[in-house]
Amino acid sequence: MAEFDYILFDLDGTVSDSVEGITNSVMHAERRYGRPASTREELLKFVGPPLAEMFEKHLGVDREGGLLAVEYYREYYNDKGIFENRIYDGIEDVLKTLHDNGKTVLLATSKPEVYAVRILEHFGLAQYFDHICGALLHGRTDKAEVIEYALSTAGIIDRNRFLMVGDRMHDILGAKKTGLRSCGVLFGYGSLEELNEIGPDFIAETPMDILKFALM
Repeated sequence: MAEFDYILFDLDGTVSDSVEGITNSVMHAERRYGRPASTREELLKFVGPPLAEMFEKHLGVDREGGLLAVEYYREYYNDKGIFENRIYDGIEDVLKTLHDNGKTVLLATSKPEVYAVRILEHFGLAQYFDHICGALLHGRTDKAEVIEYALSTAGIIDRNRFLMVGDRMHDILGAKKTGLRSCGVLFGYGSLEELNEIGPDFIAETPMDILKFALM
């Protein structure tokens, strides 16, 4: 019997390369806030982590200010930024292989669930996911919180059969907090140094490498 029966994926930086839409949306929020626009490279840190927290740090504002920046962000993201996005080469093959091998495939993202569903449906990937789980528009953004929600949705009891796949430290830390093993990927926006600081159980350099661990 395979070691893992349930495979949980992050979205941004793991399934899709969403940097253009996310950074364009952050730049829009900066302009609405009356701040100079940052470079795209400076805004890569926004790919993955909860937005309100990132805006608080980036703009030097309180929680209320961070939430206001998120509203500005969504003015651009809702209709345009959401589809300034592409699926990583090889990811669809990975998802299809897992699906065909009888794995339960789930999504756990700090992006609002309503956006995650639209993205996966737009790119024809929703068919490979048994459950699509994400944040709320106004809450449930912490990664561990989202993972717990995904586990509850799937009715999973044995956490030893579960593998979390993600590109940032938040994904690996969320897995550790919820008692799951994890696979960090290097084709997204987290560096090997960032991932090793938290200590995933596995490291995948390419999308296809995920199968080495997920099909053990």
